[in-house]
Amino acid sequence: MAELQGKVVHFTDVPAQPFGAEAPGVAIRWVIDDSHDGAPNYALRLIEVAPDGHTPEHTHPFEHENFVLEGQGRVLIGNEWHDVGPGYVVFVPAQVRHQYVNAGAVPFKFLCGIPTPRLQAANARLAGEQEPGAGLGCLGG
Repeated sequence: MAELQGKVVHFTDVPAQPFGAEAPGVAIRWVIDDSHDGAPNYALRLIEVAPDGHTPEHTHPFEHENFVLEGQGRVLIGNEWHDVGPGYVVFVPAQVRHQYVNAGAVPFKFLCGIPTPRLQAANARLAGEQEPGAGLGCLGG
């Protein structure tokens, strides 16, 4: 295995990828991940939700850790909505229905940490579950 290299870039140097019709106004920047950086365990994404934008309601077999950077948002976790803004942290457990909605007039931006496909597969093996596919969850892969 090749030796891992560190990475230092400004987030704007990482292209924003539109998510698609199921998440209008949502773009993702994979600021650290396995395919570009060789990060073996966790991926860090910057999610940008335009005014009136939102992700779909969804679940997946891994958790999310979020840190809100800018804007105002609403986060659905299970059956409960939470208002969030800069400085808020959000934990979404695996298999729990969730959604992110921009609740303001400026972009709603947050960091989102998830396990890489390699770690997802290892966790599934340890739990005796069917391994998840190569997708990285609700917001692209």
